[in-house]
Amino acid sequence: MKPTNNSLHSFVNLPYRPQTNLAADPKAYPKLTVVTPSFNQAQYLERTILSVLNQHYPNLEYFIMDGGSTDGSLEIIKKYEPYLAGWVSEKDRGQTDAINKGFRRATGDYVAFQNSDDVFAPDAFSRVATAWQKAPTTDVFFGDMYITDEDDVILEEMRAPEFCVECQLYEGMQVFNQSLFIRRDRLSEFGLLDETLRFVIDYEIVARLGVQPGIQFRHVDGFWGGFRVQPDAKSSTIAATVGIQEHKLVKEKYLPMLTSSMGPSFWQRYCRVRKLLTFALKGEFGYVRHRLNLNRSRK
Repeated sequence: MKPTNNSLHSFVNLPYRPQTNLAADPKAYPKLTVVTPSFNQAQYLERTILSVLNQHYPNLEYFIMDGGSTDGSLEIIKKYEPYLAGWVSEKDRGQTDAINKGFRRATGDYVAFQNSDDVFAPDAFSRVATAWQKAPTTDVFFGDMYITDEDDVILEEMRAPEFCVECQLYEGMQVFNQSLFIRRDRLSEFGLLDETLRFVIDYEIVARLGVQPGIQFRHVDGFWGGFRVQPDAKSSTIAATVGIQEHKLVKEKYLPMLTSSMGPSFWQRYCRVRKLLTFALKGEFGYVRHRLNLNRSRK
């Protein structure tokens, strides 16, 4: 469903004003590390940066890993350098390599990556902190996501149910990087992002963690991020080829690790019904009708 407000547009275009919140004790908040990989995305990069800094989160570590941009991105990064934990501009092996470089520098309790053409939504970090204060042993926090156009106008809402690894593998993406924080210790234990992949790195790391015994996922209500639909986005240019191939490879890799004895037909039906019931029980009937109509129109 498309919201009627423009709060996201206002938030990511609001000039940054540093705040000193003397009432906030950083130790009362989990340390969050955010990494932004970037290469020649000057058109959008500043809005990504503002979506991080305008959270005014009291325990933040923010890295920008630029691949050697020549389009004015460096001037934007330098503008915000005093508020960054670090940045580089050097040739890399692509997006996943750049993110992992940032993750290796990270000292936060939880890490996230936000691409340089996507954004965080207002209060995203405070939602993570509140959820952590209630459940500090959680390994993965995730929220809901907007889909936006080039000008940060919200086109669609993507609401997520509680995590189910079977649905992640049989149905497809259940969690998106635009609204995802992972406990850093778990990446140390199970490995960083898979650098052999170009497109489905978030799908793979969520699936990899999802099949591990004892990993705790927690969905937190609220929209944390925005995925931008724009002509030059990687998802626009390679989704129909590389993305489908990589998705298939990841699915085949992790399906044998599931412990359920139920087969694909059960899980595909279950996952569809589960989503509808999740939102219906929350009273979100408008969203249910909207998703059903979308599914019918695509057939």
